[in-house]
Amino acid sequence: MADSPRDYYGTLGVRKDATPEELKRAYRKLARELHPDVNPDPQAADRFKEVTTAYEVLNDPEKRRVVDLGGDPLQQGSGGGAGSPFGGFGGFGDVFEAFFGNGGPMGGRGRRSRVRPGSDALLQLSLTLEEAAFGVRREITVDTAVVCETCRGSGCAAGTSPRTCAVCGGQGEIQTVQRSFLGNVMTTRACNACAGTGEQIPSPCPTCGAEGRVRARQTKTIEVPAGIEDGMRIRLAGQGEVGPGGGPAGDLYIEVSEQPHDRFTREGSDLHCTIAVPMTSAALGSELTLDALDSEEKIEIRPGTQSGTVLHLRARGVPKLRSSSRGDLYVHVEVRTPTKVDDEQEALLRQLAALRSEDVAVTTRSTGLLGKVRDAFRP
Repeated sequence: MADSPRDYYGTLGVRKDATPEELKRAYRKLARELHPDVNPDPQAADRFKEVTTAYEVLNDPEKRRVVDLGGDPLQQGSGGGAGSPFGGFGGFGDVFEAFFGNGGPMGGRGRRSRVRPGSDALLQLSLTLEEAAFGVRREITVDTAVVCETCRGSGCAAGTSPRTCAVCGGQGEIQTVQRSFLGNVMTTRACNACAGTGEQIPSPCPTCGAEGRVRARQTKTIEVPAGIEDGMRIRLAGQGEVGPGGGPAGDLYIEVSEQPHDRFTREGSDLHCTIAVPMTSAALGSELTLDALDSEEKIEIRPGTQSGTVLHLRARGVPKLRSSSRGDLYVHVEVRTPTKVDDEQEALLRQLAALRSEDVAVTTRSTGLLGKVRDAFRP
């Protein structure tokens, strides 16, 4: 079933007998409130599309006649179309420019400088756990923008200099008068001849082509601090890309990516590892040596140690960032039960089980209410 006609009058908030001038005033008021350059709310942007479509339809006599007869000219393909809600407008920018000029409600943007700050840069740096824990000095290669050595950032050929733009007279912008549904509207846009800078370079530098910067490959030395963690960034101020016109360089950020370790798992400044202990060693007790990050640690397995026991070694973890203290090392014990035994070993185990009265499976008696009731009826 076809969709019901849209209420274009209701969308603009006008009566069905509204004059073209009343339509214009209603649309102008709503556009000032809802345009995305003024109202960042996403719902406002959708509403702006609706009111613009409503005005375009009602401002066209033929489309308005279809609406007054109970139809919808956009559904019937009478111009505009659902896929082109702005009809003769070019989009949000053109509508807003018709009201306020290219610079928005406060007017033009004014002259912009040829010399602008450069962009920040981001690089990835892969480190081992040991490098992240104790710090390291690394050299990295960066492809970036640097000041042009030929013109020293001016963008001009030797012996020349920029001149005032002949098109905009050095203002960096051009004002024009446009006819719109609101009448004659003064609009302001950046001068295309000088890109809004108010200056032109008659003789560009042959090396950088008037950019004032060129691409180059550089080698930089990075000091990675001890205790840095995966995902952290090192900021090198002023070592990013040089800006247009030889402008100040942005920052260079080095993001650390820590490689997985074959023995240790890191949680902040703490380390975790698992050691496998034979059943006999866990029962009788033993001592073993563990290779920590920067030391050898004696680990005592007490007699009767159970699987899942965690041994805590203080200050044997990772040094804390910008601190003299360290995290801890947690050693998780996993008791290994033999899966295969020969006849002699089996006989010894059965003898041990008999001595310990462990020749049957040990069950844990329930202490809950149901268990007590069940135990009361046992012989």
